[in-house]
Amino acid sequence: MKILQIIPSISLVYGGPSQMVLGLSSALARSGVQVTILTTDANGDAGQAPLPVPLGVPIEQDGYEIIYFRCSPFRRYKFSIELLTWLWRNTDRYDVAHIHALFSPVTSLAATIARIKGLPYVLRPLGTLDPADLQKKRQIKQLYAQVLERPNLAGAAALHFTSDQEAKVSERFGTQCTDWIYPLGVQLPTAERSVAETKTVLNLPNDRPILLFMSRIDPKKGLDLLIPALEKLSQTTPFHLVLAGGNPQDSSYETQIQQRIQASPLSDRTTITGFVSGSLKTELLQIADLFLLPSYYENFGIAVAESMCVGTPVMVSNQVHIWQQIEQSESGWICECTTDSVFNTIQIALKDHHELRYRGLQAQDYARKHYSWDAIASQLCQRYQEVIG
Repeated sequence: MKILQIIPSISLVYGGPSQMVLGLSSALARSGVQVTILTTDANGDAGQAPLPVPLGVPIEQDGYEIIYFRCSPFRRYKFSIELLTWLWRNTDRYDVAHIHALFSPVTSLAATIARIKGLPYVLRPLGTLDPADLQKKRQIKQLYAQVLERPNLAGAAALHFTSDQEAKVSERFGTQCTDWIYPLGVQLPTAERSVAETKTVLNLPNDRPILLFMSRIDPKKGLDLLIPALEKLSQTTPFHLVLAGGNPQDSSYETQIQQRIQASPLSDRTTITGFVSGSLKTELLQIADLFLLPSYYENFGIAVAESMCVGTPVMVSNQVHIWQQIEQSESGWICECTTDSVFNTIQIALKDHHELRYRGLQAQDYARKHYSWDAIASQLCQRYQEVIG
């Protein structure tokens, strides 16, 4: 079986949803599937240099191959004439295309080519069909949908959602679609230091709980709720906050958040690391007593799953679309998108160290059973076979 994975970019700049294609492809390869990833060398929309990769040639990696194409002439919108030309000429070499992202010209036109050429394809929206997301640039998106995405949705073999809630709220533009619900897998680098060593290196305290926010520093992540909630909590409860993440797409907002913390009561109890990856990412997840993500919208939340994987309980809003699984598995606590709710929920979570530990173990057990790439890939292989059949 030969599968194409098509995505606008796999740069770290665009976060976990893009990176997941690598974990999936590696697991599919271990299952005996031949996988080719088509993507561009896009590496950010704010003047960053393109990814330093060979273009137009297959690069072998972890059992699969990646072919990068020049992102041009519209860098911001991830366009590549070369990628689309290659796809037009090579569709008959593959059995199924798994296309990640809607409302991106390169993937919208890739789906159109697959439809015209008779290549079955699966679409993963990455949250782009959420009504809240569709309100951004609403008129343009309505026109775009009618011209490109509505026919693509109608012609898709399936839509791949990462949670029941994402599927439930998604707009279909009047089309009938088959839904696949498969979460994202977790693939963390090995930690190189112990918890004690990491705390020493980062100068973190041992006598108070470590709260971790690790995500893109973006308005949708709920930092405008989290910071005032923690300011209020600091009046009665000892803790230390680690703020990990960056936003090269909007550095002004990142600076604004840093300045807000430095001018607040949190300044002497906060460590700001910037963007983290590799072993340091795993080490931060392991040292945390509680992971925080009061996001206004999250179709999955890969960092949440990563936290659960290492046994750290989570506090997320009810707009993170795996909140029901977290609640049912007792893997953490759920808040609403208000400052008071964030404050009250964190306060409750920190009251009982034994409950924190229990929910961390529950989180780890759930993640091992449900966020394994090999298990997810095995199920997707069966669905691909059904599509081919």
